[in-house]
Amino acid sequence: MEPILQKAVIVGMQLQNDTNFAYSMEELRNLAAACEIEVVAELSQKSSRVNPSHYIGTGKIQELALLMEQHEAPIVIFNDELSPSQIRNLESALDRQVIDRTILILNIFASRAKTKEAQLQVEVAQLQYMLPRLSGLRESLGRQGGGAGLKNRGAGETKLELDRRRIEERISALQLELQTQVARRQIQRKQRHKNEVPVVCLVGYTNTGKSSLMNTLVETYHPGSGKGVLAKDMLFATLETSVRSIVLPDHKTFLLTDTVGFVSQLPHHLVKAFRSTLEEVTEADLLIHVVDIADPQHEQHMAVTNETLKALGADGIPTLYAYNKADLGEDPYPQVEENSVTLSAKKNRGIAELVTLIRSRIFTDYVQCEILVPFDRGSIVSYFNEHADVQSVSYEEQGTRLKLECRAADYERFRDDFVELPQ
Repeated sequence: MEPILQKAVIVGMQLQNDTNFAYSMEELRNLAAACEIEVVAELSQKSSRVNPSHYIGTGKIQELALLMEQHEAPIVIFNDELSPSQIRNLESALDRQVIDRTILILNIFASRAKTKEAQLQVEVAQLQYMLPRLSGLRESLGRQGGGAGLKNRGAGETKLELDRRRIEERISALQLELQTQVARRQIQRKQRHKNEVPVVCLVGYTNTGKSSLMNTLVETYHPGSGKGVLAKDMLFATLETSVRSIVLPDHKTFLLTDTVGFVSQLPHHLVKAFRSTLEEVTEADLLIHVVDIADPQHEQHMAVTNETLKALGADGIPTLYAYNKADLGEDPYPQVEENSVTLSAKKNRGIAELVTLIRSRIFTDYVQCEILVPFDRGSIVSYFNEHADVQSVSYEEQGTRLKLECRAADYERFRDDFVELPQ
């Protein structure tokens, strides 16, 4: 059975010089749909500034009330983060549930979080959002006192302080628990650096096909391994950082990381809470910026992703662009340029071209050589068979002759145990 969708009216304020307003409202509709809310009407106002008490003007509030009554919509969603007093005043004026863009995104994250770490991060973000908004309830709580004399005065205030303390204690407890998760992740990262395996990180706007691209790469180089990740055509399908090892036919290996997608006006509570997850990006050797080339707003999405990467301190990392979903457009593909590939993860076209570009960026410390390994050093031959691209093998009186491409570090490590031959 299809879920019964709740109805809502969306409201936005178009400030002067805001050229992205229409797109931002369209995205708000998509965010609402991701929360199983049906947008039945839209209201917007052009102004030089946001109304500090009600976000929109009094005339617009009357218009909104009529619109909600007409469509029997119990919810109104605003396209910005509202202040505690704005929420209180709007709920009082409309007698309807008031939601802002931030709580909508937080709710999507809460419903998508599967791992312990993601659930902790989302709860921290939700509580940090709620904390200042408790004061918005101050008046209604204060009314609970009632009665004559001083005996009951401020009972609501006490309740408010109690709630505030409980939330603060819960945030502290969650952050302690998160620290142990972060410590574990850092140990894993150190181990990867120790193993000298390059890390390639998929980044980009939400729903551009990062997880689909990861699955196609895993299936191409490890068919039937069952190591795919969840890939769905919806906003924020991925909240967990997934890491998969990709071993190429010539034994070159890199780690591929899938990350949470970005969105415009991503609530700062979320960026803060997900910082440990997003740190994976700052540790990468190479970023693959995945773009949904079929989306008319893809340039706007790229700008948002670049801004978020800059905020994380990851804007200096070498980047390749994967223009995905080319199968939905008219132009021929795959197309390769110096730093980009136009491809289709779904159709598995352009993947080999992308891997060729990845190789050229991360496997720069390799040497081609021909060596003679004495027979009593058989373990070195085994090592190179497993960790290098051995192109030919022959057996001579003095030992095993290998023509190969290997990491410069491995070459230096074993150079006293073999004889290098002229090529």
